[in-house]
Amino acid sequence: MTGKSSGAQWLSRYSSSLLGVFGTPQRVLVRGAGCLVWDADGKEYLDLLGGIAVNALGHAHPFVTSVISSQLATLGHVSNFFTSPTQIALAEKLLELSKAPAGSKVFFANSGTEAVEAAFKLARRNSGASHGSVERPRTKIIALEGAFHGRTMGALALTSKEAYRAPFAPLPGGVAHVPFGDIEALRAAIDETTAAVFLEPIQGEAGVRPLPAGYLKAAREATTAAGALLILDEVQTGIGRTGKWLASEDSGIVPDAVTLAKGLGGGFPVGALVTFGPDTSELLTAGQHGTTFGGNPVATAAALATLHVLENQDILAHVRNLGEHLRAGLAGIAGVTEVRGEGLLIGFDLDADVAPGVVAAGLDAGFIVNSPGPRTIRLAPPLILTTEQADLFLAALPALLETAKTNAAKDAK
Repeated sequence: MTGKSSGAQWLSRYSSSLLGVFGTPQRVLVRGAGCLVWDADGKEYLDLLGGIAVNALGHAHPFVTSVISSQLATLGHVSNFFTSPTQIALAEKLLELSKAPAGSKVFFANSGTEAVEAAFKLARRNSGASHGSVERPRTKIIALEGAFHGRTMGALALTSKEAYRAPFAPLPGGVAHVPFGDIEALRAAIDETTAAVFLEPIQGEAGVRPLPAGYLKAAREATTAAGALLILDEVQTGIGRTGKWLASEDSGIVPDAVTLAKGLGGGFPVGALVTFGPDTSELLTAGQHGTTFGGNPVATAAALATLHVLENQDILAHVRNLGEHLRAGLAGIAGVTEVRGEGLLIGFDLDADVAPGVVAAGLDAGFIVNSPGPRTIRLAPPLILTTEQADLFLAALPALLETAKTNAAKDAK
């Protein structure tokens, strides 16, 4: 259908046909298998980014592929005037895995930012109007500095990076950002006008920054006291990424809602908003939100297949063990100053502003990694990454750092 072309030829066609919102792609990828991908010129790479925490089971997983193909050959799409067995079964499975109490519900979307948009509208419904005129209306929504919740308008209002926000002002109002990890600042910001607090258990785009121990519990206490919702964005950290179904599950709290996406579909686009308990689940009623493609039979079948493999092959234990191995190995490498994260969501800082150079050197050496900051590298590989594959990267990293520093020195002259 597309013919055979070199990477350079494909990139020339890309620049003349696609909006430049992503800049110039680093490579043109044409095939994947497990944790490996190949570009249009035949070069092989170890994928340590997994489509940014999306390809939970790697590329072209045979079981997920077969389930998607079978479902598409049976029933591909129905409108939201109808439902399907896979949609219902996936909702039930997510409620089970998230240990949601009775009366909890699920809304399906197509992506993480769409799941956050649904959560934003949920927060708007917690207006306080039903509690009598003596209460001040709840209009404030709180997020953290460094937060990334998506790029559609509601999600963008929650995202803190000014470079993302400024071109699209004015954004939906009422959002306040408080310092990351400062529970006293959060407590001071929460009052009777607060509708919701949005938190990522680990800020991925900010360089893999986990919230301090006890922060979620303190946030739960403060939001409960004020009548505000506590909404956790687990788009990147959910579905086994940290070695748990939810990164927040051992925090000792029950949130009001959780957003999911990325790894949920094993590479197929799907997102979800899980609302906890009947009070929160009744905030959005018929006609107040919707989607054409969300929860379609193919996407929900893909998610069910992904969850089945993760659950039945004990992959979460593997993620915990391999994550510890990787973090320990990284900590022992000269030039690495700090290692953060949980499971297979890992960020590590360098002793010089050469992270983009490490990404470039990694590509030349056959490794795909990401630099969310000038000194930070992020790893979010498929959850099926092997110890041997992880060790290949650990062995190569010192040379990648040296190459990046040498190139940076040359550029500075």
